Amino acid sequence: MHFDLEPEQDAFRKVVRDFAESEIAPHAEAWDRDHTFPVDAVLAMGELGLFGLPFPEEYGGSNADFTTLCLAIEELARVDSSMAITLSAGVGLGANPIFRFGTEAQRQQWLPDLCAGRRLGAFGLTEPDAGSDAGATRTRAQRDGDEWVIDGAKAFITNSGTEITSLITVTARTNSGISAIVVPAGTPGLTVEPPYRKMGWHASDTHGLLFDGCRVPADNLLGDEGAGLRQFLAILDDGRVAIAALAVGLAQACLEHSVAYAKERQAFGGPIGRNQAVAFKCADLEVMVETARLLTYKAAWLKDNGRPFKQAAALAKLHATEAAVTATREATQIFGGYGFIDETPVSRFYRDAKILEIGEGTSEIQRLVIARGLDLPV
Repeated sequence: MHFDLEPEQDAFRKVVRDFAESEIAPHAEAWDRDHTFPVDAVLAMGELGLFGLPFPEEYGGSNADFTTLCLAIEELARVDSSMAITLSAGVGLGANPIFRFGTEAQRQQWLPDLCAGRRLGAFGLTEPDAGSDAGATRTRAQRDGDEWVIDGAKAFITNSGTEITSLITVTARTNSGISAIVVPAGTPGLTVEPPYRKMGWHASDTHGLLFDGCRVPADNLLGDEGAGLRQFLAILDDGRVAIAALAVGLAQACLEHSVAYAKERQAFGGPIGRNQAVAFKCADLEVMVETARLLTYKAAWLKDNGRPFKQAAALAKLHATEAAVTATREATQIFGGYGFIDETPVSRFYRDAKILEIGEGTSEIQRLVIARGLDLPV
């Protein structure tokens, strides 16, 4: 056993951290305040090669391992969860379904722009009446000659309405079950609803989608007809590890800001960090960060080594996201009244954290997956 990154990974982490601190951190509060999706920053992430990390070079990727992608997501989340989820969703939910289940023609058509970060892809699974119960999909796709005709609605879809969005892969009921179909952005019959007013992730793009007689070529079927739900559930295992990495970065930020503030803030004749109540909170944050990181990178290592990782992904996602929510609450408490002011980063961290226990499978679903992994009859 060893717990060191490979030298290339360690160097890459530093590159992403420098980028995040220079290109994202100075603007994150303003983007959050103004609910701005920063297209230029996302394009710069693409130029850095972040969106192509796990994909083969023939599509413009770097052929890096999954752990390296998690490092990038963690470092972005350390300064801005909105940009971290933009990367995580763009890679794991936008490009990965095309790569894993698409034909070579579909890969050649869509992946180069997605890998380069010139375009973003979205993943349309969740519906107004089908969240955790993904099998309750009501969106339908009927075959009409050489086309699919899609009718229905999707909810909470990340990266679906940006000016650089190129496609949305959606699940829809067909004659053979739930299938996955690629819908290019701007297709007639596809309506991108106004952005949600959200508690957090204000710089992340999130919309509801409506499909009304939306026609796409029959060749836009992704994988086999009727295999869409199974395909997307497999995609979610990857996504859970990525979300865990995002949570680790967020918790790390809470630790760093809390320790710095505990050393600087003066009260009762000295720094507040000399008070056991504050010092112990910081100690607990350190434990949360380290345990979350270990679970997350073990899951990533299992995936990279071709080992089963479904259970590990659920463990990492559950622990890391719940740790991040706790970390933001404790960090806000350490900052006191200043933690309640939006200009303070921990205030943004607090608002951004809660969705981590919901998206890509709720904490309750993770507990269900883990219980089933223990052969319990649930």
